Amino acid sequence: MPSWETPPDRLPPVATVQKLLRALADPVRLEMVRRLATHPAAEAPCSDLYDGLNKSTATHHFKILVEAGILHPVMVGPSRGHRLRRAALQEAVPGLLDALMEAMAREG
Repeated sequence: MPSWETPPDRLPPVATVQKLLRALADPVRLEMVRRLATHPAAEAPCSDLYDGLNKSTATHHFKILVEAGILHPVMVGPSRGHRLRRAALQEAVPGLLDALMEAMAREG
């Protein structure tokens, strides 16, 4: 396991609803989560999760999502990536992720 990858048992807890909503209020971060939520494995290399950002800006957004308990940094093949913590989110805030994804799908 790479030094930057957090073991599953040492991940931060899912944040409060207020902090979750603040993390997801940014359109870039919400799109990152949407891409993971619709990915068959719910994990993907970092570069698949954003367009039009420089790497340092993307890293900042990933950090906020990890600290909020939404993402888990992992290796995806030979690349750094993230896994959506769907079960942890569902346990902490039932229905939030599904409601957000449904709303985004309706908006197109």
